[in-house]
Amino acid sequence: MLKKKASSARVEGAPTLSLRGVTRTYKTGQGELTVLKGVDLDIMPGEVVGLIGPSGSGKSSLLHAAGLLERPTSGQVLIDGEDVGALDERARTRIRLGRIGFVYQFHHLLPEFDARDNVALPMRIAGVKEAAARARATEMLSALGLADRVLHQPAQLSGGEQQRVAIARSLANNPRLLLADEPTGNLDPSTSHTVFESLRRLAKEEGVAALIATHNMELAGHMDRVFALKDGHLEEREAQSQGW
Repeated sequence: MLKKKASSARVEGAPTLSLRGVTRTYKTGQGELTVLKGVDLDIMPGEVVGLIGPSGSGKSSLLHAAGLLERPTSGQVLIDGEDVGALDERARTRIRLGRIGFVYQFHHLLPEFDARDNVALPMRIAGVKEAAARARATEMLSALGLADRVLHQPAQLSGGEQQRVAIARSLANNPRLLLADEPTGNLDPSTSHTVFESLRRLAKEEGVAALIATHNMELAGHMDRVFALKDGHLEEREAQSQGW
């Protein structure tokens, strides 16, 4: 298990992420389009929650609101009980860097950096010294089965290995919340299973609350809870594990 920093903001038994009455409305050429209509959600430390729904249902809008990438039209976003949605941009940027990790469908690794330095980059931005950042990066990559790939550049890695590097990078700064948007959507089924299991295991070991948007119903069946976005509202669905 990886070493974790103590978080003074953490309250035992309290949700890491809370959404309260979150709405999101966009202005279009045809008028206003509301994709989130009063969403409420709590995710506990170490809990892995799936978010499903067809394209255009608002999954990315919900992740962007939770990750402070967009401001909701109304409602509250709370991390460890703190209302972070109302903060100014500088404070929101600081929280994104230190308390939220992001994983996307495409890994977005820097091609000129090796795996270790790709993972170390957010730590260096946060002010961690190079030696400590590289040590933490090596530890993270080893935990994801990439101990022998630490000094390989992205072009020397398979798609699944690249995505595991992206997962390590997302958790490098010991975030409280992990948000993933189709993290296995660009991978074949076998590799998807490997990558998702790595993400789920590491999130639980690190005590991170994870919200994962996916179209893959088989993966959704292996999450702690699953919610579907339908007509702007969240509906909890039974997670049906099919076994691997």
